Amino acid sequence: MLRIGLLGAGRIGIVHAAAITAHRDSALVAISDAFAENAEKLASQYGVATATSDDILQDPNIDAVVIATPTDTHSDLIEAATAAGKAVFCEKPVDLSLDRARACLNATKDSGQPVMVGFNRRFDPNFGHLKAALDAGEIGKSELLAITSFDPAPPPIEYIKVSGGLFRDMMIHDFDMANFIMGALPQTIMATGSAIVDPAIGDAGDVDTAVATLTYADGRIAVIKNSRRAAFGYDQRIEVLGAKGMLQAQNVLENTVVKSTADGVIGAKPTYFFLERYMPAYKAEWSAFVDAATGKADIPVSLQDGVNALAMAEAATRSLATGAPVRLSDLD
Repeated sequence: MLRIGLLGAGRIGIVHAAAITAHRDSALVAISDAFAENAEKLASQYGVATATSDDILQDPNIDAVVIATPTDTHSDLIEAATAAGKAVFCEKPVDLSLDRARACLNATKDSGQPVMVGFNRRFDPNFGHLKAALDAGEIGKSELLAITSFDPAPPPIEYIKVSGGLFRDMMIHDFDMANFIMGALPQTIMATGSAIVDPAIGDAGDVDTAVATLTYADGRIAVIKNSRRAAFGYDQRIEVLGAKGMLQAQNVLENTVVKSTADGVIGAKPTYFFLERYMPAYKAEWSAFVDAATGKADIPVSLQDGVNALAMAEAATRSLATGAPVRLSDLD
């Protein structure tokens, strides 16, 4: 039984607590949060103890930690946890600073402890089927990838101000998905963006609508589209064009009922947000971590994967600022 300490009892911490306690081979032991009332509320729900993060890290009876704290604490906690001999599952991104994330990777590479980064979309069953079909050669070699990721509504402006920007906070999921599907890092990234959903987002120095074009050494191309607003719900689609055909993963809908009448054909909207859309992926992601932390499998999403996606977000941010494509190899 893998004994888990949960660092962070906010929205994503609540998701992870449910996954931990539902798995037959993991047990939630203790919860910490900067706001004691958050930790106490979640701990009481599952009948576990509250503790400080330092106490959890130093507890020899805890085998692994889940880091669901604010992003600017991630690298420090990863380093502290691995130094304490614990396996680590950390929510994305590794850090807001690429340099700090790289330093974290270097500091932990010889720790002997598994570190997994929470890119849950890799574990979505629909995306998984698409990846498996592509790897099996069902459409030949991939040539053009299109990823659509639209949120139903923007987050609060106070969150925007500390998020690190759309590319580090939102599109970073899609950068990782591009790496997962294409099986390689791009050479260059060209990004454009605007604040047209909410002017306050622009005033905060961010964008809410963006497109990134990724080019690969072998000529392949990927296009990622993000928006903070889609009136019809949470739009999550992937399309891969290959030499022999196309693979598409469509939206997950609220239901599968389609009404066809003389007035037209009407179906359900996509599920509203990530909690509904990706809950199966969170459960599969946690199962993969348990297997890795107990030596049954390799880490499926490594700290290096997290650094790679952050580097792509950094390149997109620089491209937006300069209006020119940025080579990943040119990042300082």
